[in-house]
Amino acid sequence: MNSSTRPAQPRPHARRPAAADGARELKRIQRAFWRVIAQPLTRNNRTPRRGPDGRATAAAVARFIKPNDRLNAVERIQIYHRAYWFRLLDSLYDDCPGLRAVLGEKQFMRLAEAYLARHPSRSFSLRNLPSRLAAFIRAEPRWTRPHTALCVDVARFEWAQVVVYDEAARPLFTTDDLLDADPASLRLSLQPYLQLLALDYPVDEFLLAVKQQESLLRHDASNMPAQARATDAAPHASRPPRPERGRCWVAVHRFDDMIYLKRLERASFAILTALRAGRTLDEAVARGVPPSRQADEAWAATVRDWFRNWTELGWFCRRDKSTTSNR
Repeated sequence: MNSSTRPAQPRPHARRPAAADGARELKRIQRAFWRVIAQPLTRNNRTPRRGPDGRATAAAVARFIKPNDRLNAVERIQIYHRAYWFRLLDSLYDDCPGLRAVLGEKQFMRLAEAYLARHPSRSFSLRNLPSRLAAFIRAEPRWTRPHTALCVDVARFEWAQVVVYDEAARPLFTTDDLLDADPASLRLSLQPYLQLLALDYPVDEFLLAVKQQESLLRHDASNMPAQARATDAAPHASRPPRPERGRCWVAVHRFDDMIYLKRLERASFAILTALRAGRTLDEAVARGVPPSRQADEAWAATVRDWFRNWTELGWFCRRDKSTTSNR
């Protein structure tokens, strides 16, 4: 038989590389592990007997964890389950002193557990953990009643401080950037870290009072004899009173690597938010200054003072070229 007409021989089945099999198995174990530790602990800080899908935890865990001579499979994973949840709760606890002051310790912990069950950590950094807390409080008010509106403002304010602390800073806007610029079409950019908050409660003053009190309590406790601390004899100070409703506008910013709070007038807030939205300088000022006062020299002087102060604080930055070219 001519070799050219010889029937084709079946090719041997290609065997999957061992490394690929190992990677797939590792991913399966990681997902199974995550399904267990991502669910909240029980009231006595134990791993639930059944998972969210109704399956027995012991049966699910036995597929990837073996018991040892002291602990069964569930008890072994419970060590990691507790460590994971306690770390998340500790992080929220530290990031939210204002919410703790409004709600009290027990109600705050119930809120924190419900929030983490709905919005588990999705980032390598705990920095992002409270990013959706204000939206969660607004969507599920049962965890913060009767102080939900206040808690929304406090959560927004506390998250703003996180953003201000480590958000990027772009090159400062200088007078050279005004060269050949048409004032009617000039657009000013605000630093990414600058946070502008319209609030229904004066939570800036409330948060300052809370932090001052916590600082005093830490100082008092550190100066007490060890025996007194061990017997819970530390001095107790009542929480600062919850603020009354009152509209205010606040800028949270940083200067020389320190976080600062600055109260704004409604008109100055309107100008800044218009600039952030991409409005021209003329349009932004028109948003803030009442039409009946736009020809008023006193108003003009006030607006100039605002811009001088904002420039000194470094709030204006050079515009992103990609953003500029799209307008």
